[in-house]
Amino acid sequence: MTVPPQTAAVQLYLDPAVFARERQLIFARTWQFIGLEADILRVGDYLSETVAGFPVVVIRDDYGALRGYHNVCRHRAGPLVTDGKGRCDRQFVCRYHDWRYGFDGKLKEATGFGPADGFNVLNLPLFPIRVETWLGFVFVNLDAQAAPLIDTLRPLDERLGRQAYRSARLYDHHPMACNWKLYVENYLDGYHREGVHKGLAAEAGTKRHEVRMHGSVALYEVPNRSSGTAGLWAWVWPNLGLNIYQGVLLLEHIRPQGPDRVTIEHIFLHEPEDPGVDAAIHDSERITDEDAWICERVQKNLSAGIFSQGVLSPAHEGAVAWFQQRVAQALAGG
Repeated sequence: MTVPPQTAAVQLYLDPAVFARERQLIFARTWQFIGLEADILRVGDYLSETVAGFPVVVIRDDYGALRGYHNVCRHRAGPLVTDGKGRCDRQFVCRYHDWRYGFDGKLKEATGFGPADGFNVLNLPLFPIRVETWLGFVFVNLDAQAAPLIDTLRPLDERLGRQAYRSARLYDHHPMACNWKLYVENYLDGYHREGVHKGLAAEAGTKRHEVRMHGSVALYEVPNRSSGTAGLWAWVWPNLGLNIYQGVLLLEHIRPQGPDRVTIEHIFLHEPEDPGVDAAIHDSERITDEDAWICERVQKNLSAGIFSQGVLSPAHEGAVAWFQQRVAQALAGG
C-alpha cells in the first residue's frame, strides 16, 4: 500500500546539534548571497556579513577584482572589519592588535609582536573563500572545491539573465522566532495561499500556483487577474528567494541565527521614481508578516511535543518534499 510522502522529523527543527551540522554541511558548502556589487565599486570597498555563524568579508582589491576571506585575524581571531559595508585604506588592519594584511591576504606586518624564533609573516595569510557575481549580486562559498556559481543559478539565469538593472534600492529585515527550514518550506508551498494570504489569493484568482523544481532552483508564477501580468517567484538552494512583482525585484535572504531563529533580509530593487514601488513594497511586507505569523506558530506547535510527523501532498507540495530530501542528503554528508 502506497502512502503520501512523510514530513521531516520534528527534531530537525528543534535540535541545536542539527543546526551545528547544517552550518558545516549546508551553509559552508553552498553559494551564499552577501550583497550588491554596486556597493563595492572602489578599491578598498568591502562587504562583511556573518553567514550562519561564519564571519566573512569581500573586498575590491588593488586591481579591481573581488577577493573574499574569513573575517578572522591569524593572530588571536580578532575581526578585520565590522559587519556591513565600508572602506579600508590600502590594507586590512585587525581591530584587536593592529596586525596588517594586504588585500591579497598576505600578512604585511605583525604590529608590535616583537622577535620570536620561527615566526614568519609569510606563514600566516588570511583564510580565503570563493567569490563570484551574477547580475550585480555578490556570492561567497567557503568550499574551495565548489562548482561555479552559474551551475546553481543557470535555470534562473535563463529566465532573468536579460533583466534591466534596477538602480534604486530599499532595505528591510524581519526577525522571526522559527527554524530557517520552516520559512523555506513555507516559501516553497503554494498550497497555503488561500489560508494565509487571502489578499494575494483574491488578486491571483482561483488557480493555485504550483512550484516546480529546476535543478536547485524553484520557479513559479502567480498571474494577476486584473492586469494579466505575472509575478515571478524563485528560490535558490538553500536560502535565497528572488521575486519580481509589480516591476520591483525583491531579494529575500533567509539568514539562520540558530535552531529557532531566522532573519529575513529584504533588498528591494526598482526603477527610480517608479510610481508603483510603494504599493509593491507594501504588498510584499504584508505577505511577509503573514508568513511570519504562521511560521512562528508552527514552530511553537513543533516544540509542544504533540506533533510527530505529517504528510505532504504529491499534487501541491513536491518542492517541499524536494527540499526536505535535499536537507537529509546534505546532513548525511552527500
